Amino acid sequence: MKEIYIVEFPSNLGLKEPQPGKEPGVKNLPDWFWKHNLHKIIQPKNTIRLDAPKYSNSRDAETQILNANSLAGYAREQAYLINNLLSQNKFPFVMGGDCSILLGVAIALKQKGNYGLFYLDGHTDFMDVSLSETGGVGGMAASIATGNGPEKLTNILDLKPYIKEENLWCVGNREYDNDYENEIRNSSATYISLEKLREQGISNCIQSFLSEVENKNLDGFWLHIDADVLNDSIMPCVDSRTPDGLTYEEFNELTSYLFQSDQLTGLEITILDPDLDKSGQYTKDFVQNFTTTFKKHNTINPSPEDQDI
Repeated sequence: MKEIYIVEFPSNLGLKEPQPGKEPGVKNLPDWFWKHNLHKIIQPKNTIRLDAPKYSNSRDAETQILNANSLAGYAREQAYLINNLLSQNKFPFVMGGDCSILLGVAIALKQKGNYGLFYLDGHTDFMDVSLSETGGVGGMAASIATGNGPEKLTNILDLKPYIKEENLWCVGNREYDNDYENEIRNSSATYISLEKLREQGISNCIQSFLSEVENKNLDGFWLHIDADVLNDSIMPCVDSRTPDGLTYEEFNELTSYLFQSDQLTGLEITILDPDLDKSGQYTKDFVQNFTTTFKKHNTINPSPEDQDI
């Protein structure tokens, strides 16, 4: 198995303020996961941290996007780091942060080859900036990664698109019947809503995805996990709550199939906001479920005393 490197991207650059003068708390997620033993359980070979630029709630005049210049600069640094790990055949286990951390990852993947993206999220994040009320890239991340949006973010290092639209699978959305859903339906991406996922069956969905990765001879695939894909009753500590969502039984089954694939190149976890989980109970439940499933299908790096974390 590849050596696991935890990569911390503590960024909230892709979200609006939850209230005037208050930054989104999701930037504290890596430290929160540390407190709740995720690092200790995963036992990475090393932990690498790249702090984000200073947050602003003002929109960029050119793009109407929050923190556009900071996001572009941060993405370049992220890409360099992830590219370096992939070049050494390491497994990047990335912690956000909000969903905008995908940009740097996607750039690195483009630099290394042609990859698929399994986007597991309660929202499609395929919004056009013209539809955004907030200007937050968190709601546009999948769209921008596939080349839709302002050049300042879609064409960093002249690598547009970072992920081919037809290699994107958006799975688990439950924000139905709005303009955002129409955006993904009208694209060449594969769209599997929560309703369709349950109708089709989790096993059948994942088998179809993995078959596509193989048939297209892709270099691998990246797994994006937004905590809000989970049922609101078991994961309410997210920035955009929506009724329903995956149970842990469903989530564990789905991720289990993906973790078993040797085509899985790396993964990222986003959006769980420590400020919204004061007791830490929702985080504890997530860490327990996620790490139990992950460890079943991955050889954890040896002996904790040898780890530089």
